[in-house]
Amino acid sequence: MEERTQLKKVLKPHWVWAIALGSAVGWGCFILPVVWMDQAGPLGAILGLVIGALLMIVIAVSFGFLINNFPVSGGGFAYAYLGFGRNHAYICGWFLTLGYICIVALNASALALLGKFLIPDLVEVGYVYSISGWEVYAGEIVIASLALIAFAFFNIRGTEISGRIQFIFCATLVLGIVTLTASMLLHSSSTLSNIEPLFNPQIPVWTAVISIVAIAPWAYVGFDNIPQAAEEFDFSPKKAFMLIVLSIIVASLLYSLMIIATAVAMPWQLLVGEQPIWGTGDAVSNVLGITGVLLLALSLCMGIFTGLNGFYVSSSRLLFAMGRAKVLPHIFTKLHPRHETPYIGILFTCLCCLIAPWFGREVLLWVVDMTATGVTIAYFYTCIVAFKLFKWSEKDSVNSGELSKLDGAVSPFKKSLSLLGALCGLTFLSLLLIPGSPAFLGTPSLIALIVWVLLGTIFYLYNGKRYRQVSKKELDYFILGDADPKRKKSINI
Repeated sequence: MEERTQLKKVLKPHWVWAIALGSAVGWGCFILPVVWMDQAGPLGAILGLVIGALLMIVIAVSFGFLINNFPVSGGGFAYAYLGFGRNHAYICGWFLTLGYICIVALNASALALLGKFLIPDLVEVGYVYSISGWEVYAGEIVIASLALIAFAFFNIRGTEISGRIQFIFCATLVLGIVTLTASMLLHSSSTLSNIEPLFNPQIPVWTAVISIVAIAPWAYVGFDNIPQAAEEFDFSPKKAFMLIVLSIIVASLLYSLMIIATAVAMPWQLLVGEQPIWGTGDAVSNVLGITGVLLLALSLCMGIFTGLNGFYVSSSRLLFAMGRAKVLPHIFTKLHPRHETPYIGILFTCLCCLIAPWFGREVLLWVVDMTATGVTIAYFYTCIVAFKLFKWSEKDSVNSGELSKLDGAVSPFKKSLSLLGALCGLTFLSLLLIPGSPAFLGTPSLIALIVWVLLGTIFYLYNGKRYRQVSKKELDYFILGDADPKRKKSINI
């Protein structure tokens, strides 16, 4: 059996927390408050995001358990293999790959959107063409491309560098949002009465709230970067659950603060009715002027940078894990000769994302909307696998003969939560895929989903024979690593 390539254990706890939080609180926190208020009203949007955060914490119970016992790169890909075998691992990994890469691309395109608001004369230079109503300029392509190349460079240079800058960016992000919200609330021209009505009067309250809850897998997707980085922890994987929960709680707080900061500037229904290029930017500009806009721009840049950096980490580690399992070509397992980073996965992500700015932001949004489906599929796999591994009692564990030695496996409460998490995953999928639901995917996003499924099927037919020829013993080793001798049955479930 060939040697299993492994990553260095260099990530510190606060770096990992920053990777999760910074990835969750990206451009959407600053761009979408007006969109969310249009759907549900200020309080409806906050309620939807808080409920979504609580559901994510339920799902996080399963992630914490699996990370603790299987601290390997791959996340949902590895867990789907653990519970259901190689075909399910391929399905989960295929969807997650697109999801992570597209989020990198979308964060880069958000820089161009910021530029269009702050310095349109510089960004809107060199008109190329228009796609689905979005005018593509050479200026925005250059901005997005430079950001993608810069963060690919940082990630190749070393995991320590990407972890350290992630924490600095994340701390700046949190401080910026708190300062901005406090300034908006304390300014003489803003008032809490602008938040009324608390809900959108044109939409039933719970219909509106559910439409916001449905985006939770997308809004908090950053916490899934923690299992992707688990192989590189320089601390006990037992801390992973705490780090996930802290990142989700702080993310929901920051989302809520940005909604409040936007809503207090003027009656929110007027702001929604104006349909500005950047509603939050206009709201802050009207109250705090150029100083507020610069603070907002700084916070948004930090959100974009942390999203770029965090999802470069997760996408490259997922590609590395899939290459190690021979789902993808072996070249993805190569580490940089000097910095020992999975540089092929980083370069591949960068090259894929460099294409995205040429399609315009509207087309990219269609694809990203579709990727929420893939992320939700990974959540479902993780929870249902954890449900299979958790045991109701010591007697149940002994009688089952499966994973009886896993740390924390006997827990009826956590077993119930893992089942609830799986049901949440199915609910999220239903909201996205069942016609008539509040969060049903639009036609372009459904077409993108069908195309990606067809591409995945074609790739599997082409590469599947090689993948199926790898023995189960080898896959166990390549995907799950060196199992404790006491857990020899841990992968036969």
